[in-house]
Amino acid sequence: MKEIAQEEQKAPESTGYRIFSVIRSVFVYLLALVIIVAAAFFATNRSPDKSLFGFRYYTVLTDSMVPEFRSGDMVFVRITDAAQIAEGDIITFNPSSDSDAYLTHRVVEKLPDYQGTGVICFRTKGDANDAVDSFLIDENRVIGRVLFHVPRLGFIVRFIQLRWYFILPLVILLIAFFALMKRYFEMRGGSGETETENQNNDNIEQEVHQQ
Repeated sequence: MKEIAQEEQKAPESTGYRIFSVIRSVFVYLLALVIIVAAAFFATNRSPDKSLFGFRYYTVLTDSMVPEFRSGDMVFVRITDAAQIAEGDIITFNPSSDSDAYLTHRVVEKLPDYQGTGVICFRTKGDANDAVDSFLIDENRVIGRVLFHVPRLGFIVRFIQLRWYFILPLVILLIAFFALMKRYFEMRGGSGETETENQNNDNIEQEVHQQ
């Protein structure tokens, strides 16, 4: 008599479900990364006095440094002592002690002992500008040296800063969407598994009748 009992096997997951699972995992990890990065770089804090591991970030508002970077890019500035800054470096500075505005231009001249005062001053220029800046920057108004920039990231951060109340509903909707899709594929997978079990049961009954 042939053995009737057979080991139950779960129907393999559909290709659509596997693709969905990969997309969902990528989304979750990217979302977590965005949240962590946004928090780390003070996306909800507009104060320029904050720093992380000696870095500050600034959103570029003009095209004065084209083609190095453009409006909407984000520059990451390492807080640097004025003595360590050289001609050719791109620096971020406060052009006026009476303003909270910040500029990011290239150093075209370094004056290590301006008029015998012992104060380091810099003459700067935007790469896209025809003339050098009309003012000198003393060492006390220099934030630091730009180490790298990320294209268009400034637009995203500013949107989070100004429209943060749009983000939470969007995240909730996306999570709900993925939960529904997961349920949908689980139901489809369950239906496929039931059909397979029915076919196996029919085959077993046929074998029993033949004996």
